[in-house]
Amino acid sequence: MNFLRETFFSKLAQTTESPLALEIEKAEGVFLFDKNGKKYIDLISGISVSNLGHNNSQIISAIKNQLDKHLHLMVYGEYIQSSQVKFAELLTKFLPEKLNSVYFTNSGAEAIEGAMKLAKRYTGRTEIISFRNAYHGSTQGALSIMGSEEFKNSFRPLLTDTKLLEFNSEKQLDEITNRTACVFIEVVQGEAGVIPSDKKFLQKLCEKCDETKTLLVFDEIQTGMGRTGKLFAFEYYGVVPDILCLAKALGGGMPLGAFISSKEIMHSLTNNPPLGHITTFGGHPVSCAAGMAALKILTDTDLIKLVQKKEQLFISNLAHEKIKQIRSSGLLIAIEFENEELNKKIISICIENGVIVDWFLFNPCSMRIAPPLTINDDEIRKACEIILKSIEQATAH
Repeated sequence: MNFLRETFFSKLAQTTESPLALEIEKAEGVFLFDKNGKKYIDLISGISVSNLGHNNSQIISAIKNQLDKHLHLMVYGEYIQSSQVKFAELLTKFLPEKLNSVYFTNSGAEAIEGAMKLAKRYTGRTEIISFRNAYHGSTQGALSIMGSEEFKNSFRPLLTDTKLLEFNSEKQLDEITNRTACVFIEVVQGEAGVIPSDKKFLQKLCEKCDETKTLLVFDEIQTGMGRTGKLFAFEYYGVVPDILCLAKALGGGMPLGAFISSKEIMHSLTNNPPLGHITTFGGHPVSCAAGMAALKILTDTDLIKLVQKKEQLFISNLAHEKIKQIRSSGLLIAIEFENEELNKKIISICIENGVIVDWFLFNPCSMRIAPPLTINDDEIRKACEIILKSIEQATAH
């Protein structure tokens, strides 16, 4: 065992008993290269983070330019910092008018935590509703509204006054009342294995929230920034949330999240008490510079317009009798197999064969495919060829 590998296991806290432990030395575009020079096609983008591929030259240039100016100056919200202000201005340019005030955070979980506090503070209510099989993060507040009891049980007690409803069930919408502060929902459930909201259901949910003056919160941490073929997945549905949570690809590969609302709603965090929500490193100037560069690329090129074409190329090249179902929302794709054991065996062989794929927390029978949006047609065909080969190897008798 080499020194770096040994130190990885002895000095870094682990999240599972068997991490992948790939020793990646460099990355470029859709490819990762390990210490032995082996090349992998990255089909998960660091879990939907590297939408513009690895080592994007324009993002790297923006980071270097900011490095020459300054790093951290002050806790978020106190100083006027160019990269924060300009990124917030650009981001809101592509959002509906009522989503005009941005609170930058370090991560998606922190964006969720901020949105929870904002909803309670603005409405004066305490109940928070979310949906079964939802994933909103692993911090205690976000965990409290997660849709999986298995992931929550070891960490109780969690927040009280939370409630889970069935996703896409209009019958349960009457559970939302005038004591509900907010409803959190993923427009497309990610860790459930790519389950899109039913359009009529989402519109009915929006109506119910309006009727009860409940804030509607969209978690687009995984689906935002072009992943589904629109800049934001909610654009497909004709509805607008009261609060929008973003992260993952938002920072162009740097750590960055945000919760976004109206100036009126967001103002409630400034008083009673002042500093009602604080973050030291949220909206770090380097992360904001990287995020702004990434957003400019997404909105100045045809990358997002090409997502659905690439989605269909994946689907058409992944025909196999062992695949039970393919579910997709742009370049967020779930390939479902008969059982968890088979899926994880195929995933392991795919990685050995040079294609990095993964599984979903709440749907371990399904393989996750979420490549950089920059992946080209030849790379898609090659990746699919390796996946099919891996299926054959996993199922050979």
